Amino acid sequence: MASNKIYWKNEEELNPNDSMVQKLSENEFPEEIPVDEFLGDKETLSDSKTNRRDFLKYVGFSTAAASVAACEGPVIKSIPYVVQPEQIVPGVANYYATTIANGFDFASILIKTREGRPIKVENNKEAKTSGSANARIQASVLSLYDSTRVQGPLSNGEPVEWAILDANVKAKLGALKDSGRQVVLLTQTYASPSTANLIADFTAAFPNTKHIAYDAISQDTALNAFEMTYGERAMADYHFEKAELIVSFGADFLGDWQGGGYDAGYSRGRVPKAGKMSRHIQFESNMSLTGANADKRIPLKPSEQKKALAALYGKLNNGKVSTDLSEGVLAMVDMTAAEIRKMGSKAVVVSGIDDVDAQRVILAINEMLSSEAFDTSAPKYTRQGNTEDVQQLITDMKAGSVGMLIMDGVNPMFTLPNAADFAEGLEKVDVSVTFSTNWNETTERTQFTAAANHYLESWGDAELKKGHYSLMQPTIKELFDTRQFQQALLSWMGNDQSYYEYIKNFWTTSVLGDASWNQALHDGVFNSTNMSEDTTTSEVPDDSEAADNMALMSAVQRLAMTTSEGMELVLYPKIGMGDGQQANNPW
Repeated sequence: MASNKIYWKNEEELNPNDSMVQKLSENEFPEEIPVDEFLGDKETLSDSKTNRRDFLKYVGFSTAAASVAACEGPVIKSIPYVVQPEQIVPGVANYYATTIANGFDFASILIKTREGRPIKVENNKEAKTSGSANARIQASVLSLYDSTRVQGPLSNGEPVEWAILDANVKAKLGALKDSGRQVVLLTQTYASPSTANLIADFTAAFPNTKHIAYDAISQDTALNAFEMTYGERAMADYHFEKAELIVSFGADFLGDWQGGGYDAGYSRGRVPKAGKMSRHIQFESNMSLTGANADKRIPLKPSEQKKALAALYGKLNNGKVSTDLSEGVLAMVDMTAAEIRKMGSKAVVVSGIDDVDAQRVILAINEMLSSEAFDTSAPKYTRQGNTEDVQQLITDMKAGSVGMLIMDGVNPMFTLPNAADFAEGLEKVDVSVTFSTNWNETTERTQFTAAANHYLESWGDAELKKGHYSLMQPTIKELFDTRQFQQALLSWMGNDQSYYEYIKNFWTTSVLGDASWNQALHDGVFNSTNMSEDTTTSEVPDDSEAADNMALMSAVQRLAMTTSEGMELVLYPKIGMGDGQQANNPW
């Protein structure tokens, strides 16, 4: 039996003849709001005299209705483990040792995970290298979950199968093998011994292949100076905790200077409560993080820094170097030289001047002092780029002598100052492939975009310093249809190995000796016993010592005679930006 329920707001409504009830009812809605008529006719809508109050009424009603309609959420099924993994306890974090080596930031780190998802980056205290988890490295975990990542291979911006990309690359590699045209691998700095070995294998399979390393923010001058002096393309390392006097010419070593990672050592040398407080003198142009922490900061233009460095070398070498520096600046140089002589081997001098002569003079000063903080026995490999090779590549591309260009970890269309020339040359390359995690200026120009793994999805290794090795392991399965550059090289060579197997075999035969692979993987780091701490990088033969001295004095004179007119520009990286590869990371 049907029942029509009637509801009342109060007792008075029980009497339908009550005049007060009728009056209140009429006043509640004094006029009907013609919503349908109003919204359905454009002319009526434009000529409407509806007041603000009425407008808010029907907008409010419609918003409320839409909100109520949207209350029903999607059904999410939570499926428990059939067999719970032994190492995973819900709510309890797991930590895995790995390495970040993205071409700009290098460090041995720990990744905190919960139920298989990386959520935080920590420092790996087992590592003896200077690299540490700076702000960019801390934020890098967020880029793993970036919804704008390239989620699969592309051909001219359109989705394509990996099989099609592989077929095109293999066919072109075969066609170019005996053609006399180059196959060029343009990559970031890896500092990876296994990757270097893999590229050597790839080059043996395809002899027309050339590998070029490119750094967005170059350290060419430091690398070239070290190679001229010690015969190896690397950079000297510095142990600031061992120094009692630090003199810097434009080196922001608390920032990104030569790859960064020096802040921890600097801090350990400045602990007054522990009886340690190094003195720090900073010659620089722009106010840097390092300059802000200096005991004495001397602001100089870049050209004046070169002259001051030349004058300092002359003072320490008991020679006279003539410069046109002001008396005030020369007095500061004299004061600095006196303090360096007093400290002797406890002093260290560093420079961020982008000049090979300045870098050679810095090496010579530290050798002269026998500085305890200056380390050439275990140089750093975290920068390997060669700008001269990159410029030659552009020339070769424009000449049509490059048949295939494969890029990984670089964005030259954004970072090169002559990107227009690179684009012109790229148009003359038959096949171009870019491995990238995100769509960028270079992927827009290349034929194929190979969706690359995030470093937290990858296997790898690194030799951040000579004899100091680190391992990279995935902390999560690939979130998208991506592939690692090294795995692609193996595939294109016809090698069915996984890159994990390749690294493990390489480490077993060339790195570990009798040590345990599992232990190295657990620790994330391995320090080779094959290299004695007293072993130094090869120096030049004695018969060329006189020539080297002459070359050094010529370098000092060129610095002393530096000329400049008008304004001078200093370009420098910032911790929050780096080389820009995490520009879309909000952290």
